[in-house]
Amino acid sequence: MSAMTNPLSMFDVAGKVALITGASGAFGMVAARILGGAGCKLVLVAGNAEVLDEIATECRTGGAEVTTINARPSDEATVNGLVAQAVEAYGRLDILVVASGMNKVALINDMAPETFESVMDANVTQSWLLARAAAAQMKAQGDGGKIVLVSSARGLLGHPAGYTAYCASKAATDGITRALGCELGPTGITVNAIAPTVFRSPLTAWMFEDTEKAAEVRKGFLARVPKGRLGEPEDLAGPLLFLASKASDFYTGHILYADGGYTAG
Repeated sequence: MSAMTNPLSMFDVAGKVALITGASGAFGMVAARILGGAGCKLVLVAGNAEVLDEIATECRTGGAEVTTINARPSDEATVNGLVAQAVEAYGRLDILVVASGMNKVALINDMAPETFESVMDANVTQSWLLARAAAAQMKAQGDGGKIVLVSSARGLLGHPAGYTAYCASKAATDGITRALGCELGPTGITVNAIAPTVFRSPLTAWMFEDTEKAAEVRKGFLARVPKGRLGEPEDLAGPLLFLASKASDFYTGHILYADGGYTAG
């Protein structure tokens, strides 16, 4: 049956093997829940062992096959090992979701060069290493694959409150996405990024609170968001499933802004 007569089949990822880094973070947990719930075999990677076990247990309870790796993708050897363990567990790798990363906020003259470098390493170098290792495995398999990086509206827009490291790192992530989309196009591997703005997470929970400070910050921020609200984790679910599935086979090298229209104005 063709996709034209069965459109939902384009989003079918059942049986696919998905490697998700940063699985203990807000977006990583969304990825685990959505892809696990859609039938993927999961390889969840995170440095926070306690939260990793919690999300793995939740996904297993929902019926997903889950392998956990308590590690951070900090260097080439570790990253190559993550892909190798995914293949050892399930025989192949179909989907990579890079949800790991960091943000350090400080005005430029208050930020140590080492801090800048640590943000660039976590958000840029580690994304590059993960994409490199996954691409090698997917090319060896010979039937394509899906690489999904995490960018941000800050890759496109600046911020006055000390975001030089984060903005630079996400702009670089966008560059990697576009370059790899071009490079890997002939192989059938698609490379795209999801770029949210503020969405509910442990780091942004205060912005959702009913306090005077939160209300003031929300008012200023939402004046630039056409949808008129902050993001929820569920807002990232649809874009992720699209980018991880056959539905996006002709979509590569793109940044998908899940931002309520923030970057449109």
